[in-house]
Amino acid sequence: MIRNITFVGATHGNEQSGIQLVKNWQRFGLPAGYSKLNIDCYLANKAAMKANVRFVEEDLNRQFTPALLSKTPESLEAQLAHTLNQQWGPKGASNIDLLIDIHNTTSAMGATLIILETDEFHTQLARYVKQQMPTANILVEDEKPAAEHGYLCTLGKRGIMIEVGAQPQGLLRADTYALTAQMALTVLDFVGLYNQQNVPGLPACEVFRFGENIIYPLDGDSERLAMIHPALQDKDFQPLNHGDPVFQLFNSDEQTWEGDTIYPHFINEAAYHKLHVAFATAVKATL
Repeated sequence: MIRNITFVGATHGNEQSGIQLVKNWQRFGLPAGYSKLNIDCYLANKAAMKANVRFVEEDLNRQFTPALLSKTPESLEAQLAHTLNQQWGPKGASNIDLLIDIHNTTSAMGATLIILETDEFHTQLARYVKQQMPTANILVEDEKPAAEHGYLCTLGKRGIMIEVGAQPQGLLRADTYALTAQMALTVLDFVGLYNQQNVPGLPACEVFRFGENIIYPLDGDSERLAMIHPALQDKDFQPLNHGDPVFQLFNSDEQTWEGDTIYPHFINEAAYHKLHVAFATAVKATL
């Protein structure tokens, strides 16, 4: 039974869809029909939100590993993570049955549901979202146990992320906002059916299972030697095959993909600029 649900916006202070959706629900309430669910709406990093930046000192969405939560916090975001852990947790003993963290990406990922485990609940949820939103993507990040992730959503007994793009940092697009609201309400629709033990028979669906992060070519001083090739730009979740161009080098050469077919996502994500992450890989799977 999923009793207590928390929606979080402003885990990153410049990702405006989740921020605006939470603000709207706080002000106007949720649409009629969800009154039987105990739903809380929360804005996480208000300092970053006020400054319209991703974070003030450190990425809040990486602060929730057991190791970091056991250390004395130093940065503003680390302190906030400890506060949220005390308020909602501690991690592993939360009263929140489902924590839904809402994000935007500058990458052309469309509406993407990110799940961290593939037990019955999350599998059924993924299938339901895919059935109701056929163009949505399901991204599975189960390369390690859910509790070992540093994501804010792992404070809940169950945690998922909604990731919608492309949307520039600090701006709000009506189409991206609409997709965000649609996926959030679709998740709530599923929870209602799940609680009534009335989830229909759902066919297996296509998902993308996270592989690794790919770093830009760098020189010895960590200066970039390339940018995303135009043939790859905005091709999130589309197949990248052996020999396809990946990077346009600044000396006018091209670098191609030398591995097996993968499905890139978070392509040229602005938030990962400092980390030199060009994109993440995934393989296609059935769930």
